[in-house]
Amino acid sequence: MHELSITRNIVAIVSEHAAGQRVTRVRLQIGQLSAIMPEAIRFCFDLCAAGTLAEGAKLEIDETPGRARCDACGEEVALTALVGRCPACGTGILRITAGEEMLIREIEMNTEEASCA
Repeated sequence: MHELSITRNIVAIVSEHAAGQRVTRVRLQIGQLSAIMPEAIRFCFDLCAAGTLAEGAKLEIDETPGRARCDACGEEVALTALVGRCPACGTGILRITAGEEMLIREIEMNTEEASCA
């Protein structure tokens, strides 16, 4: 379960960027081809955020569908796994264009609260 260490890093990055302000919301983008399970991140987030500036923050996760372009015919292909075939020409020469990412998209902080760090 590598999501625990990923979530620890997310909380560390979020806390560093919060610069002493209470974090109220974190929005992530996780690609469906990234080998990261959003449900495991959700499970780990409250545990990892306990005692940090992100404790009690709302976690939102946007999942990005997998996409690829066929190098042989140029067809845009939806992917649910890292390996696939082009439905137009049948080749397996696909270049992934979306779905491998894991990004921290937004961090919302309460700027009116006193610093708690």
